[in-house]
Amino acid sequence: MPPSFRRVLRGATLSAACAGLLASLPGALQSAQAQAPAQTAAAPATALPPIASFFANTAFGGAKLSPDGRFLAVRSGAPGKRDFLAVVDLQSNSATVVASYGDADVGRFQWISNERLLFDTREKGVGPGDARFAPGLYAVNRDGSRFVELADRTGRPFSTGTRIVRKLLPWHTYMLDQEGAQDSASVYVTSANVDAAGELRSVDLLRLNTLTGATQTVPRPAGSVRSWTLDTRGEPRLATTLERDTLSLHYRDPASGAWRVLASYPAFGDGAGALQPVGFAGEGKLFVLARSGGRDTTALHRFDIASGKIEPEPVFVTTGYDFDGSLVANRERVLGVLFRTDALSNEWFDPTMKAAQAAVDKLLPATINLLSVPAQADAPWMLVRSYSDTMPGSYALYNHRTGQLSKVADLRPAIQPAQMGRQQFVRYQARDGLEIPALLTLPPGGKRSGLPLVVLVHGGPYVRGAAWGWDAGTQFLASRGYAVLEPEFRGSLGFGIRHFKAGFRQWGLAMQDDLADGVRWAVAKGIADGARVCIAGASYGGYAAMMGLVKDPDLYKCGINWVGVTDIGLLYNGGWTFTNDTSDEYKAYGMPQMIGDPVKDAARFKATSPLAQAARITRPVLLAYGGADRRVPINHGTQLRDALAATNPDVEWVEYPEEGHGWALEKNSIDFWGRVERFLNRHIGRAAATP
Repeated sequence: MPPSFRRVLRGATLSAACAGLLASLPGALQSAQAQAPAQTAAAPATALPPIASFFANTAFGGAKLSPDGRFLAVRSGAPGKRDFLAVVDLQSNSATVVASYGDADVGRFQWISNERLLFDTREKGVGPGDARFAPGLYAVNRDGSRFVELADRTGRPFSTGTRIVRKLLPWHTYMLDQEGAQDSASVYVTSANVDAAGELRSVDLLRLNTLTGATQTVPRPAGSVRSWTLDTRGEPRLATTLERDTLSLHYRDPASGAWRVLASYPAFGDGAGALQPVGFAGEGKLFVLARSGGRDTTALHRFDIASGKIEPEPVFVTTGYDFDGSLVANRERVLGVLFRTDALSNEWFDPTMKAAQAAVDKLLPATINLLSVPAQADAPWMLVRSYSDTMPGSYALYNHRTGQLSKVADLRPAIQPAQMGRQQFVRYQARDGLEIPALLTLPPGGKRSGLPLVVLVHGGPYVRGAAWGWDAGTQFLASRGYAVLEPEFRGSLGFGIRHFKAGFRQWGLAMQDDLADGVRWAVAKGIADGARVCIAGASYGGYAAMMGLVKDPDLYKCGINWVGVTDIGLLYNGGWTFTNDTSDEYKAYGMPQMIGDPVKDAARFKATSPLAQAARITRPVLLAYGGADRRVPINHGTQLRDALAATNPDVEWVEYPEEGHGWALEKNSIDFWGRVERFLNRHIGRAAATP
């Protein structure tokens, strides 16, 4: 059954179940002027932090300021309880639960005006394979009144029962991850159009009145629209279409509403010809990514829409990195950017924001502090999210008029920074001279040499891996005494076009060598014990873990592969029983260019297939797969498991039938990482017999 919507809590009355959970929230909004998180406490406690402190569901699910900055919307919950949505009045410091259900969790949420919020639902206790409902779509006022169900979760055509009988939007109606104008009861939402095979064919944009449920479809340009971008006034201004192997960026004229093409470029490959929009900078100007002056990396530039030209002088450059980030703006102007280099941080163009950043950093000197602002420029409050390598994150409110800093919540309060490992961004040379960036996390305590090492390989593979900061998997391994190396092997995004293209068609070849060279670097530096190294990863990382055991059996003592590719050919054609969700366009145009052609490169695919080379995998292996995975279907795992059975006596297998591409359920995450802990301990940890 769908959520019991009559259980929405009205006004200022808190239910008995939620009152206790929220009781600490208003009280928590106390001055935190001198309460910076302790990052360097005494030596770590003898008892190891429990697995659940890393992987259990978090009680606090984020916060967002209303456009005028007077109200704070918060998603919260507790162990065994459903996540609910509450609103805190920052003037009276009082809280109201506005949505709470006995059979669903509040999911994503956003303000659409000072009075009204939009949200959807989720089922955090249900895996993807057992999912029964779509997210739905709902709106409610900040005092809990005027609740409206907008989009159905089940596919039924009409609402029934005690609700007003009217047609609901279909289940495939979703929130747009853009704030919009935030000045009325209307909002833009998307509606996905899929074909009979489940392939996405286009995305419509609807203007939705959240009080009446009435919609207007935005006229779209010719072609298959895949994404939409709103301008500074919250109006649809850009649409991106995909036709075969070509992306086109369309611009909608504010006066006439007519669409015209700004640019067309290859959808796949190195992105050299792409016009990648970041956001608008007022009428007629667009922020885009571009390479100029012979630069290998992208920078942030302005683009003149009338002339169709990129201004050659960059607005912001992240030296040594591609620009990876977004604009921070209010209704009046762009204030700065949120961007990632080795870590995620802010850079401000606005003097007031520079001063606010300096003041917050003085109050919280041991963390990186990210500031976000409400839509109204005169709002006094800013939301602060703080984090470090040893601290998962916390939220606070900063009043730039009074200088008051008020704590809201910690993301994982059970985590003690003194029990976490310290992290640094390093670079080492691959055998062909290419520089490989990497994150190195050392375990807590004084030992800095001769450590057991886990090489943790990111998925993708053509994406950016981890950034400096607290990560559950990395810090769990560090807390158990392992050094963790996370290489940004060739093909990883974010480090320039040369680094990215160097990974094309290099699965199991130079990409694999980059990982091995990282191990040899760590051993040569004295950081790692060369006799105690394990390689691990998910998705492509799982593939790399298995290929590491094929290609460098003397380097790795064991391998851990969860939801990993085991044969490139299976990505193209897994058989009629097993299909993946990789798009037809990527299979036809992207994969042959970036990974290889299944016919022309058949010999290479076989030589770099863990499945085909299974007899060479003699080291201990842990395999874990989701039974409902559509990205890397479970036959990748079962076929490798069966192939290894003939020659390898030390293979541990676990299947989570309800899971997809990764672990969504708390119980499965805790179970899996418990298996990882025991597996590593046997083979490279304290229980392992060292030579």
